[in-house]
Amino acid sequence: MVLKPLRRDLVAVGDTIPEGEFGYVPYTPELEDPAACGLPGKVKTSEWAGKKVVVVGVPGAFTPTCHANHIPPFVQAYDQFKSKGVDAVYVIASNDLFVMSAWGRAMKSGDKVTAISDATLAWLDAAGLSQDLSKMGFGTRAKRFALIIDDLKVTYAGIEEGGGVGPSGAEAVLAKL
Repeated sequence: MVLKPLRRDLVAVGDTIPEGEFGYVPYTPELEDPAACGLPGKVKTSEWAGKKVVVVGVPGAFTPTCHANHIPPFVQAYDQFKSKGVDAVYVIASNDLFVMSAWGRAMKSGDKVTAISDATLAWLDAAGLSQDLSKMGFGTRAKRFALIIDDLKVTYAGIEEGGGVGPSGAEAVLAKL
């Protein structure tokens, strides 16, 4: 099988982010019931104009590092992000929007960290933030990263090169705000 080449131009500080649209399930109190699915919605990058947002990318929902080490500190530090002028925190993966919603609920993120889906990898590829994890049985997935985006411009790009969480972690991102 031949995989389509991924974009090699990694988004960098100073770049305007690519336009994109993501699926998500907006948080409502009814979603506290694990049997609830919620109603799908869309988030567009154009909605981030004039705002400061943090976008955290992970290879997959419910995967060990993402679930245990990467995203929970963003949920726990949400008030610190808000106090530093962040309008919204998003976690993005190529899982579908219902899996992302379930994962957000499992992490008890409520309306703090919004779990968004780029199931087709359109935005992640355009930003150079996808990777081929076929050797692990995952196919193409998001890289592990964190971006600070201010009025659609990247002001920080913490992209992991190996395993674990370093420059894409909540503490590293907070230090750059």
